[in-house]
Amino acid sequence: MTVTEPPPGTVWMADHPLILAVPAFVPALIIAGVVGFIVVRDRRAERAENEEAAAQDDLAAANDREEGRGRPEKSDEGDV
Repeated sequence: MTVTEPPPGTVWMADHPLILAVPAFVPALIIAGVVGFIVVRDRRAERAENEEAAAQDDLAAANDREEGRGRPEKSDEGDV
């Protein structure tokens, strides 16, 4: 099969399904961008919150050691 060039004076116009599909992509991309932004923001906030809680736990444990109050160690046997 050979591809021939269009006859002279041929004007290519947009395909109608493409014209109808383009307006649907813009809002979908905006919504996907907003959802992605919210996910990233929430994950960063959760990571910062976890790091802050771990730092507070470390500080509390260090204060307890300095004051001679040891926190009860968790045993593998459970509460006995």
